[in-house]
Amino acid sequence: MTCFMDHRDLSRATATGYLFLLLLFSSFINIWSSCSNGSCQVVDSCSHSTDCGPGLFCGNCPALGKTQPFCIRGQATIPTSVIGGLPFNKYSWLVTHNSFSIVGAPALPGVQRFTFYNQEDTVTNQLKNGVRGLMLDMYDFNGDIWLCHSFRGQCFNFTAFQPAINTLREVEAFLSKNPSEIVTIIIEDYVHTPKGLTKLFKNAGLDKYWFPVSKMPKKGEDWPTVTEMVKANHRLLVFTSVASKEEEEGIAYQWKYLLENEAGDPGVKPGSCPNRKESQPFNSKTASLFLMNYFPTYPVEDEACKEHSARLADRIRTCYKAAGSMMPNFLAVNFYLRSDGGGVFYDLDSMSGQRLCGCNTIAACQAGAPFGSCKNISMPTPSPMTNSVGSFSGPVQFSTSTSTVYHPNHLMIALFSFPWMISLFF
Repeated sequence: MTCFMDHRDLSRATATGYLFLLLLFSSFINIWSSCSNGSCQVVDSCSHSTDCGPGLFCGNCPALGKTQPFCIRGQATIPTSVIGGLPFNKYSWLVTHNSFSIVGAPALPGVQRFTFYNQEDTVTNQLKNGVRGLMLDMYDFNGDIWLCHSFRGQCFNFTAFQPAINTLREVEAFLSKNPSEIVTIIIEDYVHTPKGLTKLFKNAGLDKYWFPVSKMPKKGEDWPTVTEMVKANHRLLVFTSVASKEEEEGIAYQWKYLLENEAGDPGVKPGSCPNRKESQPFNSKTASLFLMNYFPTYPVEDEACKEHSARLADRIRTCYKAAGSMMPNFLAVNFYLRSDGGGVFYDLDSMSGQRLCGCNTIAACQAGAPFGSCKNISMPTPSPMTNSVGSFSGPVQFSTSTSTVYHPNHLMIALFSFPWMISLFF
């Protein structure tokens, strides 16, 4: 009888154990099934790119100790789709620094490219994801105008990317397909060919979208409304770093219209937002657009997710104060898709909400409601994806794993750590 009782107790314990495991497994299945097949939201765990909802992708951020994959915001809310009809300078837009300098872009045949990279997906994809400003470095090269990430005002075969017209045709295709969108191009200009840029934009089919210099505010007044710009088809703003081209080619000289903080490491130093030396001072009353640079001197892909966390929000507040309570119109970053969750997109939503409706995020804005009338929403939450121009499909999207990706910029930084290398470039 004693032996029977021991066996019976053991059977009960075994049955109880199996029941516990069954309940635990069932609970796990329920949790897993509740967040998959496109239902996962920002910072929810994910195992596949299809787990995350619209405008999100599955990634991680080892630089902040977040090695397990989670859903990350990958698309911007287009502010004019929420509150429209205001002057162009009342909005904030996402800009990609060196938009063309893309990891994995093919080099010239037989040439090993030797330069830094700043982005990870095509310009077409950047535009689909809500980027509305492109920083492009243009040079005379190979009898044409090329995009190069180079130095000393000269393009080399090992710093060249592609003819500029290729990228400009991507812009033309986007503007053609999206007749209510406005794009800004800011050129670091090393083109010396007479009328070279004029011919380039005409050949790319972009002259029909050109916003004329004659209509640009010169005394700090408001720009035309986005509605007026769209109606007139003036949906492409182009700025050059060469002053003479405003008169010679009708291309706006950027320092006449844009205020900027310092780029590179000085621009990301905590607690400061120094005025860029080429720019007018922040207290200038003649420029009505403010471009905020936020990217380090040496770009590193796997560090960008850390930069696009609370650090970026702090820097926006600092620059807002430094510019006399002027909210940036353009936010320029490297590797815009990398973040700890919401990243640059949440910060842009916050900027837009504060300036357009007096709310902490544009998701709380109500079109037609008095300023400061905000919807009661919980944060964090992905902003409503009111635009349908595309979804993320770039190279930082993870499919079945988050395996280590080769980062070519690490090699460049290692080489630049030797003083003799720096002397070659500067």
